[in-house]
Amino acid sequence: MARGRGLSVRLRLTLSYAGFLMVAGVLLLAVVWVFLLRYVPDGPFVEPTFSPSRTDLQRAFLPKAAMAMGALLVVGLVGGWMLAGWMLAPLTRITDAARLAADGSLSHRIRLRGRRDELSELADTFDAMLARIEAQVEEQKRFAANASHELRTPLAITQTLLEVARNDRSGDHEVLVDRLHSVNARAIDLTEALLLLSRADQRSFVRREVDLSLAAEEVAETLLPLAEKYDVTLETTGDLAPALGSPALLVQLVTNLVHNAIVHNLPAQGTVRVTTGHRQGRAVLVVENTGPALNPQLVATLAEPFQRGTERIRNDHDGVGLGLAIVKSIARAHDGQLLLEPREGGGLRVTVVLPAGP
Repeated sequence: MARGRGLSVRLRLTLSYAGFLMVAGVLLLAVVWVFLLRYVPDGPFVEPTFSPSRTDLQRAFLPKAAMAMGALLVVGLVGGWMLAGWMLAPLTRITDAARLAADGSLSHRIRLRGRRDELSELADTFDAMLARIEAQVEEQKRFAANASHELRTPLAITQTLLEVARNDRSGDHEVLVDRLHSVNARAIDLTEALLLLSRADQRSFVRREVDLSLAAEEVAETLLPLAEKYDVTLETTGDLAPALGSPALLVQLVTNLVHNAIVHNLPAQGTVRVTTGHRQGRAVLVVENTGPALNPQLVATLAEPFQRGTERIRNDHDGVGLGLAIVKSIARAHDGQLLLEPREGGGLRVTVVLPAGP
C-alpha cells in the first residue's frame, strides 16, 4: 500500500504527552495564581506591625492545592489512558490478526490506513508475511495432491499390468516386462526428483565457489548427444560467472535448464543458447531455446511443480513435471531468482540470477 511520509509514532507520542503535561502545568500555575492573589492587597503596600502566621496561608492553600493536584492526577490518568489507547490501537489490530493467523486463518489482513509510520510499516510487513505464508501453504497443498497423483499413476499401471499377466499365464510376457520396467523407471525418476526438490528446499548443503560458465560447458558436453538426437544446435558463450553454493545442486540446475531447452524445441533445426556473465555483483545464467510461440499465462506457471507445457512438449519425452520446479527451488535456496519469459519469434528465455562468489 503506497503511503505518504508521516510523523513517527515516537514523535507523535512525545508531542501528545508533552502537550498534555503542558496543559496540566498551566492549570496548576493558574490554580496557584488564583489562590495567591487572594492574599495580595489591592492598595499600596504598608508594612504591617503584625506579621501574619504562615499557618493561615497553609491552611488556606494546601487543601485547595491538594484537591487541584488530585483532580489533575485523575485527569492525567484518564487522558493518558485515552491517548495511549488511541495511539496504540493499531497494535491491537495487529495482535488480533496474529491470533487469527495462529489459529490457522491466513486470509485475514490488517490493511491499516493512514500515513506511513512505524506501526503502518509493521502492519504492511505483517500483511505481506501472511500473503507469502498463505501462498506457500496453498502451493504445498497443491504439491502434495499432485505428488500423490503422480506417484499413484505408475503404481496403478503396475497393478493393472500384473493383473493382466495373472489372468493370461500362457501369453508372452516380454512386452509386459518392458512396460513394467518403463513404469518402474519413471517412478524412480519421480522419487529422485522429489528427494532433490526436498533437499534444495531444506538448504542442507555446504556452500562453495562455483563458476557457472564451467558448469554450463560441462553440461553442454554431457548433453551434446541428446541435442544431436533431436537435431538441436547447442551453443555456450559468456564470461566467468562465479557463484557461491552447492556444486552438485548448481550443476543440476544447469542440467535441468539445458535438458528442457533441448527436448522442448522445434521438431528440427532447433537452437539452444547458454550464456553466462557477471552483472552488478550477481552471477547470471541465461538459457534460450527456439520453439513455437508461448502463451505468457502458460509461461508463468511452468515453474510450478507438475506443471507441463503441453503445447511445446514432445510425446516421447514428457518428464515428471519437476524440472523447472527444481530449478526454482535450487535458485531460491541460493538466495537467487528464476525469471521466465517467452522469446520473440517463439521459444523460451530462462534467466537465473545468483549472488556472486568471491
